[in-house]
Amino acid sequence: MLLRTTVMTIALSLSACSSWVYRIDIPQGNYLEQKSIDKIQVGMTKEQVKFILGSPVIIDTFDKDTWNYVYRFKSGRSKELNVQKNFTIKFEDDKLISADGDFELSENFNTPFNAPLAKESE
Repeated sequence: MLLRTTVMTIALSLSACSSWVYRIDIPQGNYLEQKSIDKIQVGMTKEQVKFILGSPVIIDTFDKDTWNYVYRFKSGRSKELNVQKNFTIKFEDDKLISADGDFELSENFNTPFNAPLAKESE
């Protein structure tokens, strides 16, 4: 009986060690890359933005012209590897007017999409 109790105590103690338990990584939402953000410009339509960045995770219920891209990564191994990124886009009359969040906008962002190219001096 003492042997059984000892074995049970050791087994329960070892099963409580969280470092021995496998935990999976949990990615959720839209994973965006800086190279995709660099492609968007003021004046793009919703369809053009959706083609580049994909469908947003959240479209504001009260404001259909505000799109939120949210990405969360929870590591099963380390709390230091947890990541959360947010990116919000606003439209007016089906045209992109602003973007803000955890990514840097390109220097071409404020150049209207499909703007006529400046002619070089001859």
